[in-house]
Amino acid sequence: MELKQVYQPIEAEFKRVSAVLSTSLTSSKNKSILEINRFLLASGGKKLRPAMVILSAKASTGKTRRQGCDKSLIDLAAAIELIHRASLIHDDIIDHADLRHSKPTINRQWGQEVAIAAGDYLYAEAFRLIASCGNPDVLACIGTATKLMCEGELHQVCERDNIELLKQQYLLVVKQKTAALFAASCQAGAMLAHANPLQQNILMKYGLSFGMAFQIRDDYMDLVGSQEDLGKSPGTDFKMGELTLPLFNLLEESKNKDQIMSLIRQADKQEAFEELRKCFINSDAFLKTKAEINGYVRKAQKSIETLPQSSFKEGLFILADRFVI
Repeated sequence: MELKQVYQPIEAEFKRVSAVLSTSLTSSKNKSILEINRFLLASGGKKLRPAMVILSAKASTGKTRRQGCDKSLIDLAAAIELIHRASLIHDDIIDHADLRHSKPTINRQWGQEVAIAAGDYLYAEAFRLIASCGNPDVLACIGTATKLMCEGELHQVCERDNIELLKQQYLLVVKQKTAALFAASCQAGAMLAHANPLQQNILMKYGLSFGMAFQIRDDYMDLVGSQEDLGKSPGTDFKMGELTLPLFNLLEESKNKDQIMSLIRQADKQEAFEELRKCFINSDAFLKTKAEINGYVRKAQKSIETLPQSSFKEGLFILADRFVI
């Protein structure tokens, strides 16, 4: 199912989120900043996190009518998209990435210094929008998630090339770096909809499991996908010396661990990546990784079973289903 079909119940709200993003990024009178921000607006993206804010808010009420959202919820959804985009800009700097969604990255287009400042600019604008919601609990929720994102990124960078990195440490990084913001998006949306603590917790757990599936699938695709699939060159994690779940599983399942370790250590060689990819696809680790991704998807879906039936709950269920491999 196409994302636009999943988002159809919140189409009007999505347009309002896009309008807030446009206003936020075109309000500067500085020509250079406007040029960069218009480039960011044109870059598109799925806007998964804003959608999850709104779907969670509406799913938590149990109302099937497509009622509108107040301004604070729209601002929150836009702010979370800005946080996400800021993190991508900084990720691209750290990974020395030239492409994202088949388009040049900010650091390739304007250089690292501009990219760092642009990411900081988006974070600042995001928290201005969140503060305008006037809900300290929401501010604390998103602030905590953003801190965890930074901790996860820092942990990952510090552990690059660490062959001894444990699988549990990897999963912690995924939880912090990616899943935390998905969880906060769902929880904060429910908060602004005045959902009770139980419903908030249900949606937080949905977002957490969804985020785990999302990131592990991304790591899986980085190993097995093509540039056309990814919108960027595959093997970024390998080239940066980052161990991901597919490689942990390959090491566990391989009968020739020394060969796999030797390939992992050759991060500067494309031939080593191609051989590692082949070893993974032809091993039990391939199916094991798929099973773990799908397990997180099912866990996300199961977590919202007790919510009242609505098109918005169904949207969350289908959205998770799209990440089944």
